[in-house]
Amino acid sequence: MMDGTAGVSGHRHADESLLDDPQALAERDPGGMLRFTASAGAQVRESAALAAEANLSVLADDGRPRAVVIAGIGTAGRTGDVLATVAGPRCPVPVIAHRSAGVPGWVGAADVVIAVSASGRSPEALGAAEAAHRRGARLVAVGAPDSQLQSVAERARAPFIPVPRRAPARASLWALTVPVLLAARTLGLVKVNEADLAETAARLDADADRCRPTAESFVNPAKSLALGLSGSVPIVWGSSPLATVAARRFGDTLSANARYPVVAGALGEAGRGRVGLLDGVFGGLTEGDRDIFADRADEESDGTRLRLVLLRDGGLNAEDDTDEPLAVEERRADAVQTLAERRGVRCDVVTAEGGSALERLASLVAVPDFTSVYLALAHGLDPMAVPAITEMKELANQ
Repeated sequence: MMDGTAGVSGHRHADESLLDDPQALAERDPGGMLRFTASAGAQVRESAALAAEANLSVLADDGRPRAVVIAGIGTAGRTGDVLATVAGPRCPVPVIAHRSAGVPGWVGAADVVIAVSASGRSPEALGAAEAAHRRGARLVAVGAPDSQLQSVAERARAPFIPVPRRAPARASLWALTVPVLLAARTLGLVKVNEADLAETAARLDADADRCRPTAESFVNPAKSLALGLSGSVPIVWGSSPLATVAARRFGDTLSANARYPVVAGALGEAGRGRVGLLDGVFGGLTEGDRDIFADRADEESDGTRLRLVLLRDGGLNAEDDTDEPLAVEERRADAVQTLAERRGVRCDVVTAEGGSALERLASLVAVPDFTSVYLALAHGLDPMAVPAITEMKELANQ
């Protein structure tokens, strides 16, 4: 029986000097979360090869589905959001990320269910796969080889894409996402070609190099962002649907790796209410009293403050009349930066780069993924071991 604090360690204030000590970083990351995070590019290449070996062509035999449901929880569930945003507003059928047990009540023979689980044993993915089989829906399963999920797929005579469990689920976003995208491509729902995958993998490799442990804080964008976020309440907003997926991903990793509370979502929605946080007790009300000449240590002892992270897309589809006009997104992003500046709330901006939607998404995810790990390490937290998760599972399964 755990006492509620077993395995909990770390320190309240971030140790900034630790981030520029590669040996200390390695000692505090015994599970290798930095190494796993750096494997993102390799995950893209390996999963693309594994998906190519799977018999996905049978998916196309019955033509275009009525709808596609991506079933999974946590990082596996996030793959559905990635598919929806990469497919874009012109996708000919609804793409629905489903994070509950089973499948929606309307799913039937006209639909496709993609069940995703890094371990191959999550109840959400297993329940969805079994329900899809019972209802006669086309099924694709993505997960660990020789798992329960593979067994369900084999019973249903459905394609199974094996994803070797080389990292924790939250560090396996790309390993799980690529098979989902390629299954959707087979169905004619998304345009992702081999060049897009290669360029996305190269982008992830390049960002991993920029964020490597031996790169000092002043040239390492992830370390710099981690230092800026330390001791704050982060607000992460995406300027577009694609950037919003990256913002929610950053919220996931900040919570799981660094144990920081985060507000994350779409800037468009924030403008209808949550932007008021900038006026609140952690924002303008506190910043108005801040001494601009005070040093950082004094600021930290003064109280917790908001820190805004704005993920800006820039978009490639400005002429797509089914999208919100790019100019509107850009004006909104400019406006929130101005609001933050007027209230003294510091704002960090990450801007997408790349020639495809997938590569642009990768450019908004890579640095924040590393940031969450560095922030954990600066607080003396092991980003791999999360005692509360283990304890939660024990309590829930009693």
